[in-house]
Amino acid sequence: MKTFAKGVMLAGVAAMSLSLAACDSKKEQAAEDQANSVRESADATADSMEATADAVGGTAGAAMDAKADAVRSAGEKKADADEDKADKIDGK
Repeated sequence: MKTFAKGVMLAGVAAMSLSLAACDSKKEQAAEDQANSVRESADATADSMEATADAVGGTAGAAMDAKADAVRSAGEKKADADEDKADKIDGK
């Protein structure tokens, strides 16, 4: 019974989330899509750097891993800032 109640609750939350997402203007949605692209690009770059670091190994690999972490963090911060700007488009 508890599982059923959780399922019903999650379905309700999902429905509310979708209805709120539908309220975004096209301009706001485009800005949020751009923020997601920034995040995905930074993640892909960091993943590639980490793969290279694994292949290199040693001190050089550790340094490259640190750079990959910095790239991922910078991308996340930029994407978050872009999403904050997008939220202000419609006065939220």
